[in-house]
Amino acid sequence: MKRIALAAAMLLAAFVAQAQIYQWQDEKNTTVISDRPPPANVTGARKIEADAAPGSDASEETLADHEMAFRKRQKESQEGAEQADKEQRLAALKKENCENARRSLQLLESGERVAMRDSKGERYYLDEAQRTHEIAKLRQDVQANCH
Repeated sequence: MKRIALAAAMLLAAFVAQAQIYQWQDEKNTTVISDRPPPANVTGARKIEADAAPGSDASEETLADHEMAFRKRQKESQEGAEQADKEQRLAALKKENCENARRSLQLLESGERVAMRDSKGERYYLDEAQRTHEIAKLRQDVQANCH
């Protein structure tokens, strides 16, 4: 019994949604909009499609479109902020690498004795060939990170 009542209610709602809407002007020049046809003596009556009526599916699609566009803009904004944050972190890392390479290069070019530690933790001093090799390597790092 409940299913029959539910089916009847849905059928009635479908008929109401498909109802025709009429617009005309009465004897007092007042615009009348009704779901009933105008009287026979009225001229200039026009039928309005139900889809064009306010509150119909067309306006709901518009709201859905607005919601989807809003969510798209929101996602793009979030992705843009994440990209800007990532670029900022990379720039800070590049700047730090630049400063470290410049300091190390300045130390090696100063001519002072430079001590390094090997894999066993023992200290050794760079000879002239090692110093030249390290200077060339640091100059490449400075050129890559500082421009």
